[in-house]
This record gives sequence, structure tokens and C-alpha cells, in this order.
Amino acid sequence: QVQLVESGGGLVQAGGSLRLSCAASGRTFSSYAMGWFRQAPGKERLFVAAISRSVDRTYYTDSAKGRFTISRDNANNMVYLQMNSLKPEDTAVYYCAADYYGLGSARRGDYDHWGQGTQVTVSS
Repeated sequence: QVQLVESGGGLVQAGGSLRLSCAASGRTFSSYAMGWFRQAPGKERLFVAAISRSVDRTYYTDSAKGRFTISRDNANNMVYLQMNSLKPEDTAVYYCAADYYGLGSARRGDYDHWGQGTQVTVSS
């Protein structure tokens, strides 16, 4: 079992940067592939980025490639999403998710645990 708590959201102007953090409880954090998803008002929750358990592979949705970077620190049970060159269309609630013994997936249904989310608002 793992519990996830996101932080780092906020209001930023277009072109700015934010770094989201996700703190995971439990002793088996390295057994989970981790992902970030986002949900805009009235829309479905969509994949943003994922990272494998051993940190050797990362995956991004097309809109995140070149702007966002996912990383993790297994020693401290943390996963991060560095977001640069933010656009108004990046505005959403961002969720951290954990996939037990996963490889890093873009499919929402593969994830076993979710955080409560952190709001990111990008003004034009």
C-alpha cells in the first residue's frame, strides 16, 4: 500500500515554470512505476508522464515532450514533474499515481494508487 501527496501547484504566467512534487509513504516505493496525470474542468483525466521503477525509462504525452521532465528519488520516496514553458492549456489539476510493479504506463487503469491532486493554473 502507498499513499501519495502532491504539492507545488499554483498560479503562474504563460512561459513560466513550476515543479510538482509527490511524496509517497511506505517502504516499497521502488516497487512502483510512477505517473503524472492531469484533469481540466469538465474533461477526462489524461496522461502526462511516467517513469519506470528503476528510473531508466521515462514516457511523455506529446504535449509534454521537450517542456516537462519527470524524475524520482527512490531513497526519499519522491517523484517530481518539472514543467517549463507553461501554456494556458496546461491548466488542470495534476495527479500523481503509482503502478505496482508496473513498467511505466500511459493508461489510467494501470495505476493502483492516486493522490488528491494539486491545482496548476497558467494565465495568459
